[in-house]
Parts: sequence; C-alpha cells; structure tokens
Amino acid sequence: MLLKVEDEVLVIAGGDKGHRGKVLVVDRKKNKVVVEGAGLVRKHVRKSQKNPQGGRLSKEMPIHASNVMVIDPTTGQPTRIGVRYLDDGTKERFAKKSGASLGKISPPRDSYKKA
Repeated sequence: MLLKVEDEVLVIAGGDKGHRGKVLVVDRKKNKVVVEGAGLVRKHVRKSQKNPQGGRLSKEMPIHASNVMVIDPTTGQPTRIGVRYLDDGTKERFAKKSGASLGKISPPRDSYKKA
C-alpha cells in the first residue's frame, strides 16, 4: 500500500463517497486507512472522570484502502500512485496523472543509480 499519513484522499466508494480528507492512520496489515471525517459512527460513552459528560461521540472508523484515491497536488483531481527510481537511486511516489512527486520513500541505493 502506497498511502501515507497526511495524504489528501478522496473516498470513491461506500457511504461517504465523494468525501475529501486527510489520512489519519494507516493499517498495513488489514489494508485499511482512517480518513478525517469519513466513516463516522456513534460511540456511546458512559460518564467517567475522563469524559464527565458522557453521551454519544462521533468516531472515525477504518475504510478499506481500495476505496480511497490520493488527490494529485498539481491538478486537485484523484489519481493513482506509482513508484519510480530517480537518477540518484532514490525511490519516490508519484501521481500517475501528472507525474508530480508525492515524496521520497527510501534513501539512495547504489544498485539503482543511473550512470
């Protein structure tokens, strides 16, 4: 999964289809992400010292990673993510639509350097 925390994503399927938000949590084992403001459920909380009022709280639940798409930083449209190696051997994520960089993944490697 190529999604990272703080990525701007668009929900493309499910009850929150069309919602834009930032990724808060990435669970790579379950292939799920928590998106800010998406997948909201009500959690009933009893009064306690930590929560003196109690009542119903809204909480974001995980969404499957296949149901979100990253927003392209240049166009603002949803796009797929690709991986490529730069000339110095650094691995980076990029937007498939525009080719814009989405950040580096790994440090330079000698085996991927271009002569």
